[in-house]
Amino acid sequence: MNFIQKLSSKNLLVFNLVLIGVIFGFSLAFLSFTCITPKAANIARAQENPANVSESDLAVAVGLQNAFNAVADNVLPSVVELKTFSVVRRGLPNFPGIPWEFFFGPQDRNPEGRGQERERRTQQGLGSGIIVRKKDNTYYALTNHHVVDNTTEIRVATKDGKEYPAELVGKDERKDLAMISFKTSDFYPLAALGDSDAVRVGDWAIAMGNPLGEQFSFSVTMGIVSALGRTGGPGQNINDFIQTDAPINAGNSGGPLINIRGEVIGINTWIASNSSGGGNVGLGFAIPINNAKRSIDEFISSGAVSYGWLGVSLTEPGKETAAALGIEGKRGALASQVFLGSPADKGGISPGDFITHVDKKEARDVNALTRMVGDLKPGDSAAFTVIRDGAARDIQVRIEARTNEVASDSKKLWPGLYLVPVTDELKEQLELDKDAKGLCVVRVESNSPADIIGMRQGDLVTALNGENIRDLRGFYRQLREKTSNELWFGFTRSGTTLESLKFKK
Repeated sequence: MNFIQKLSSKNLLVFNLVLIGVIFGFSLAFLSFTCITPKAANIARAQENPANVSESDLAVAVGLQNAFNAVADNVLPSVVELKTFSVVRRGLPNFPGIPWEFFFGPQDRNPEGRGQERERRTQQGLGSGIIVRKKDNTYYALTNHHVVDNTTEIRVATKDGKEYPAELVGKDERKDLAMISFKTSDFYPLAALGDSDAVRVGDWAIAMGNPLGEQFSFSVTMGIVSALGRTGGPGQNINDFIQTDAPINAGNSGGPLINIRGEVIGINTWIASNSSGGGNVGLGFAIPINNAKRSIDEFISSGAVSYGWLGVSLTEPGKETAAALGIEGKRGALASQVFLGSPADKGGISPGDFITHVDKKEARDVNALTRMVGDLKPGDSAAFTVIRDGAARDIQVRIEARTNEVASDSKKLWPGLYLVPVTDELKEQLELDKDAKGLCVVRVESNSPADIIGMRQGDLVTALNGENIRDLRGFYRQLREKTSNELWFGFTRSGTTLESLKFKK
């Protein structure tokens, strides 16, 4: 069979038809795929990104979300829930006999058979803490003083659902800090402590804790650092708080405030709220963690925090006082009183000195200076920069240990009264004569030298140890130079010129 005959054979014809069909089908399929695939891909992408966010923006958002996820995963196992129990006593009406005993049965009374009865009941509280140290099988968690104060029992709950009995290691009311411990062979990570001095307004702030009870335990909220160096809050604390808008509520107290790196930068402590229930309104406050680092060490080593003592009574000078002393616009604290025999007295700090720096570091206000002095160890020597008579000078002082007894001994508080220039507002407030001039006594410390020799609020001081006083700077100068052995005042009271008793040192 020749070639032409082969081409025209029936078998070859069928083969050619099949080949043409395959080529046509492949071409049609390819054409359909190129038309349909982009549409299907767009649908898939829309399902993954319904808001149609740009890929670059979405990557940034997902990266930030991953950072928050990592912080929560790493830090929450270090957070603990504190369940506290305390016994409270409530007075009962003392109505012996009928009908009281008829309705309520015989009542136990005190041995003398008089006075109010007391009902004992257990009250439960809730707070938070953060694990910061471990020694053998003992974990140490930092919390607030007010969370564990006056408790009879403390229990710790962890995020894995376990619960342990806890003990109070130590507490410090001045900084509202406390530490508890619990024992277990289970593993819990320690929180990393950051540097609160490096915190800036606008930084991310992540609050963790147990707000409003066990139902919401181990919650995470997020915001920013709203402000730094805030003062105030409950109690007589000496902290410069970090303010945040990260939602904080009752039960968050003692829990950590975390930065975006997962480091503890503060201990959540209190909130400012206009509601009676104390709900969050974006004003939460945390103790800077640098304020607590030394406390952590001292709690564990000795169970208490030691403070350095300078021996001065500090005040924020008012506008008139600042003008009289020539310290307008200056930052610091006025040593209005000095404890006799204290480190300040021995070193040469006098009433009326305006303290601005400690070892060249600015002491911007009373709380800052109190913290700086408190952080000095007994035996440390520090240089205090003071403004006296309008000029700055450095005074070297050797710090001693502070105790409540020595810091509250008003018998040694020199001179024991607070003087301010007379203003129209003060005349009205204290009902002074319209023509009153001089320096007005606005407060006298109980049992102080000024109190002992008879000075009272509202007195107008005109002389000191027989020397006339014209202004506040002159008063403090006379106090330094003319009272080495004794002290007395010339003053007017209710329009009458008087002279006080003499106080001998």
